[in-house]
Amino acid sequence: MPISPLQTLDIIEAMEGFIDKKRPPKHIRHQVDLSYNIQDQSIFIIEIRPDWHNPKLKMECPIAKTTFVKAKNQWKIFWMRGTGKWEAYKPQATVNSLSEFLNLLVEDKHHCFWG
Repeated sequence: MPISPLQTLDIIEAMEGFIDKKRPPKHIRHQVDLSYNIQDQSIFIIEIRPDWHNPKLKMECPIAKTTFVKAKNQWKIFWMRGTGKWEAYKPQATVNSLSEFLNLLVEDKHHCFWG
């Protein structure tokens, strides 16, 4: 079930604030940048870089994902493995709020999200 329109507004506000703080400086954003998108009940954090074979094209590399589970009122946390598959974030598979998810991303004490 998709996130409600009211929740979407709160999510956009939180995500815009997070991205503004985490984005690289303006002078290198043509080389690496950060964004997010919302799909149904999930939010994806994405790194944007020029394609290796054709630098005129941009490629999007997913970094992290969180999915809202309405029945439990929790957010599931996933990280992208080198295999290209999403895996549950084992140290803490769920959080109770989007801000807790964003704090885990910033902290990244297990180096799953930012390397």
